Amino acid sequence: MIQHHFGGGVYAKEASIPAGYLAVQHAHKFDHLSVLASGKVELTVDNTTTTHEAPACLTIAAGKAHSVLALTDIVWYCIHATDCTDVEAVDDVLIEEH
Repeated sequence: MIQHHFGGGVYAKEASIPAGYLAVQHAHKFDHLSVLASGKVELTVDNTTTTHEAPACLTIAAGKAHSVLALTDIVWYCIHATDCTDVEAVDDVLIEEH
């Protein structure tokens, strides 16, 4: 389940992800924060995998391909600086094309 939060030039995408689910690899145009609010994940950034348990706040650099494997049920936030508040357009603003 995805929820969108906007305020003061900040966008937070909240994802509730079940255990075993892999959030697909992608890269962003700008550095951003990712917050693991609950659960445990394997985070892969440019083919390097690390394990994280909540609570955790991580910085993902611009242009770095990354994916998240939920080892347990998780709540994961991606936090971006953007003035875009259109849920239909925000991914186009933030995510690099393949």
